[in-house]
Amino acid sequence: MNISRREQSLLVITTMVVLFSILGLTLRKQLEKFSEQRVRLQNLENLRREERVLLSVEEAWRKKYEAVQDLMPVFDAKEQVEAFWGRRMQTLATQVGVTINNSRSGSQNQVGDVYEFTIECREWTGTLEAFAKFLFALQNEGAMLDIRDLTIRPHPQQKELVRGTFTLYCAYMREGEKK
Repeated sequence: MNISRREQSLLVITTMVVLFSILGLTLRKQLEKFSEQRVRLQNLENLRREERVLLSVEEAWRKKYEAVQDLMPVFDAKEQVEAFWGRRMQTLATQVGVTINNSRSGSQNQVGDVYEFTIECREWTGTLEAFAKFLFALQNEGAMLDIRDLTIRPHPQQKELVRGTFTLYCAYMREGEKK
């Protein structure tokens, strides 16, 4: 069988078009993979940069932690903390003239080696000055007590009093976990 020159040319052109099409599809997939890898590399470089910054300040944070770690109360693994923190809150409030009428123990969450316990105070009453003293007393207890979600409003019957709600967050550690 004889193939004319024209048919040979068409066969070569068709073969070239098919080969270039295959090459184009393969090359496009490779370029997409390359682009994905470049984005991944950029993300890893950013992460590395962030981690270097964190490592550079690690010693400063370690020194700050060592300076305040003894302020954190440590409880036995089986000891109930609800009663301790409830009594501590009531004692501080009573000392300055704030009455806590309704409080409820909340949840306990572990964050690293530190535990956080919440007490939701649904109603308290006292003078504004007494409550300020209560907040000051809590602050003087150290880094383990924190008031969040605080509301203050006038008392409806007694004009010299205020009342409100707050949530007290208490931080502590368990024995054997202090570093």
